[in-house]
Amino acid sequence: MLLEGKLFLRPGAIPWEAVRPWFFVVDFTDDGVRMYSKYSPVAPAMFAVGRLLGDWNLALGGIAAGTAAGVYALGAAAFDRRVGLVAVVALAGAPLFLMTSATFFSYAPATLLNVAFAVAYVRAARVGSPRWGAAAGVAIGLAFFCRPYTALLFAIPFIGHTLVSLAVAWRRHARSQRFRGVLARSVAIAVPGAAFVGVTLGYNAVVTGDPLTFPYAAFAPNDGIGFGPHEILNYERNYTPELAAETTATAIEYVFTDWIAAGPIGTALAAVGVGAAGLRAWRRGGLRDRFAPATGMADGEVAALLLAVVPAVFLGEAYFWGTHNGLRNGLIDLLGPFYHFDVLVPIAVFSAAGAVGLCRGLATELRRHTTRRRARIAVLVALAVSAPFVAAAERDAVEDPYDANALRTDNLAATYEPFEERSFEDAVVFTPDPYGDWQAHPFQYLRSGGGFDGDVVYATDGGPERDLAVLAATNRTPYRFTYRGTWTGAATPVNPELRRLRVLDGGRVRARTTVGVPQSAASVSVRVETPEGFARYTVPAEARGNGTVTVAWRVGPETAAATNLAYDGGSAGRSVPLADGGAEVDLAVTFVGSGGASLTYRQEATVANGADGVEVVWPPETRVCRLTAECGYGGTWVGPDGDYVGGVSVETDARVVDGGASQERPPPIRRTAAR
Repeated sequence: MLLEGKLFLRPGAIPWEAVRPWFFVVDFTDDGVRMYSKYSPVAPAMFAVGRLLGDWNLALGGIAAGTAAGVYALGAAAFDRRVGLVAVVALAGAPLFLMTSATFFSYAPATLLNVAFAVAYVRAARVGSPRWGAAAGVAIGLAFFCRPYTALLFAIPFIGHTLVSLAVAWRRHARSQRFRGVLARSVAIAVPGAAFVGVTLGYNAVVTGDPLTFPYAAFAPNDGIGFGPHEILNYERNYTPELAAETTATAIEYVFTDWIAAGPIGTALAAVGVGAAGLRAWRRGGLRDRFAPATGMADGEVAALLLAVVPAVFLGEAYFWGTHNGLRNGLIDLLGPFYHFDVLVPIAVFSAAGAVGLCRGLATELRRHTTRRRARIAVLVALAVSAPFVAAAERDAVEDPYDANALRTDNLAATYEPFEERSFEDAVVFTPDPYGDWQAHPFQYLRSGGGFDGDVVYATDGGPERDLAVLAATNRTPYRFTYRGTWTGAATPVNPELRRLRVLDGGRVRARTTVGVPQSAASVSVRVETPEGFARYTVPAEARGNGTVTVAWRVGPETAAATNLAYDGGSAGRSVPLADGGAEVDLAVTFVGSGGASLTYRQEATVANGADGVEVVWPPETRVCRLTAECGYGGTWVGPDGDYVGGVSVETDARVVDGGASQERPPPIRRTAAR
């Protein structure tokens, strides 16, 4: 959308329910339906840079590299360059950083902007530069536009530092050049920061119509921060302080045991780093005596600010029920506690400080008893001895989430295989709906262009009336993408199929369906069903003597019926009436075994009918259902390569009669006389 200069998706004549992307808000205006994202455009704009450079993933790499560079700068500012270098290693080794940075979520981009703010803030304080202050304001302002609450939590320690700096500078240097310098850089930070808050509110006004209504609140008014009843989609929960405390305790445990570099060892090193920073501050007389905002920012101040980010994030996120929701839906198990992504920055710095401090302390102690050269050798030996333990801890931390994500990557790749060798031109592809009427969820790889005018438009498969409306509105060559299996978020594989569809247009359509007789079948019955009723037919024993049963059936402008079998009752006579307009005509062939077990072949054909004839989308969706007459994607027929019981097979064809001709053509669906 952004690459095409758009803030809204406008489906036009296409039913919006069929093309609404995941987490998009639907807005009804005088100009028609428009849709906008629950999320702000900042992170997508950063991702779009990768697309402009030729590969979306370049943006992910750039964001991760930028964050690592910022962590180096902060580590060097809080301690020294050696700590900064090791901090980059600690950051890169964190499973939370690896997994979340590899996804097109907004958490890593927001953290990059927060880190850029912190680096510029420290630089502005140290050199007294309003320019660096302005850079800090722009960065935190963009971070607020990207993820307002995330930016606020990260900025709270820095806001406090700014206010204290102004107060101390006023008390010590009132009406002097030094105070004016502190005031100038503080204003330089605040003005662009406030300006981007205004931009955020202006964006809210454009998309939601109210500057104080954020898009996420327009999508789910009961989502967001605060205690009390919360709801998003089909899940609701009363978020109490007790539940918040329980959720936060779980998040803290996850972060410090599973999702930072080397797990518990990384946590221990971070504790050592915090202790080393505190001891250093104590030896230098404490922060109070070192705090001089008018003459620069001491390394102890930087370390204190970074440390303050940890409680700010954990306590602030306790007020937001999203972590609880993420734990419930399993996403945090895959990617880590991503709402707490910002705490990786101080944790990486203090883990590095702990590791470097231990090495330096050991070297200093050894030099008291031996030569400098021997002390260095001893430290190297100690590092070599401890390396396997650290590596094992890192492997334990990374292995489970990496394997879980790799499994899903492989299963998704297999799901998309039908598209790898297929190129589209002026096509519309109907996609499955395991999560309801959401386009590109869970199949993010299958997404339409920003104007629904590219080579392919993807539409969620729905009811006959909606599917017919999609075909009429797009006037494209239709395809159906489906799968056999149960969708488990790609934790288990499915068997996919992509099939070209035809629109059979004429006076009436005659079809022939031949199905295999499953093993142990003792009897068989046939039903033709429409929303207006059903008809049941008997199949004589001699009709299935060769291991198959053939049903000839027809669909006309007014009725549907099986034509080669004896009528055996129903709700509306031998020929089942069709409702005017669009409808679904189902053929069900049910086999029952001697023990009562059943298997049903069900074909569901989308039909448009009128006074002059019918149009049928062919082939119909075919399912092979065990122990039930109707089933979902688990019973989808995807050809003979699927996993079925013995004897199962399906062959089907159809043609237009009464003067019409079978045509392979794109829609529109329209009412015409047979030609």
